[in-house]
Amino acid sequence: MTRILIAEDEERITSFLERGLRANGFVTQSAASGPDALAMARDEDFDLLILDLGLPLMDGQEVLRTMRSRGERMPVVILTAREGIADTVAGFEGGADDYVTKPFRFDELLARVRARLRTEPTSEVTVLRAGELALDLRTRRATVGERTVELTAREFSLTETFMRHPGQVLSREQLLSHVWGYDFAPESNVVDVYIRYLRRKLGPNIITTARGMGYRLNVDESDPPTAPS
Repeated sequence: MTRILIAEDEERITSFLERGLRANGFVTQSAASGPDALAMARDEDFDLLILDLGLPLMDGQEVLRTMRSRGERMPVVILTAREGIADTVAGFEGGADDYVTKPFRFDELLARVRARLRTEPTSEVTVLRAGELALDLRTRRATVGERTVELTAREFSLTETFMRHPGQVLSREQLLSHVWGYDFAPESNVVDVYIRYLRRKLGPNIITTARGMGYRLNVDESDPPTAPS
C-alpha cells in the first residue's frame, strides 16, 4: 500500500485530505507540527509527503531543507496558502516536487500526487468514455452519442469523478470532497441537487442510486468504460 504523510496543522484540512486519499486507496498518517513531520519522515517509511508551509514550531520550508540535507528523496508536494512567486520559487529550490496553493480542488491535488508517485511514464488520458457518454478533458466537452451536452464547470467535475470510478458506489461525502472541496458540510444536499441536473442532461438512468450508500455511474457490463489517450 502507498503511504502518504500529511504535514498540516489545520484539522479540517487534514481530515478532508485523509478522507479523500483513503477513498482512493492510500494509507495516510498526519503530523501537526514541523518537528513531528521531520521525525516521522525520518523514522517511518512513507512514499510521499504533502507539506504545509505554515506549520507551528518549524516552518515547512525548513522541514523540506532539513529533509533534503539528510539525503531524503521522498517526493514532496507543498500545499499552502502562500501563493507569491518568491514562496513558490523557494519551495522548488528547497527541493519540492510540486507546489499547490489553497484553496484547492481535491481532484487536482490527487492527480499531482499520482504523478509524483508514478514510476513509469504513461500516456496522458484526454478522453473518458462510458457507454455512449464521453468527456473530453482538454476541450471540457461532453457528448452522449452524437449529442453534445452543455455542462457547467461543477457538473463536468461531478461527471468526471463518476467516470474515473466506473461502476463504483460513491458516497455523498466522497463526492463533496472530490468536487466541492473542504468548504462544504457533509450534511449538504448539493450532491443530490446536481445529480438531478445530470440526469436531466445526460439521461435519467445514467446515474443510479444505491439507497443508503450513495450514487453509481450506470455502466453496461458489455461495454466497460475506457480512457484512451
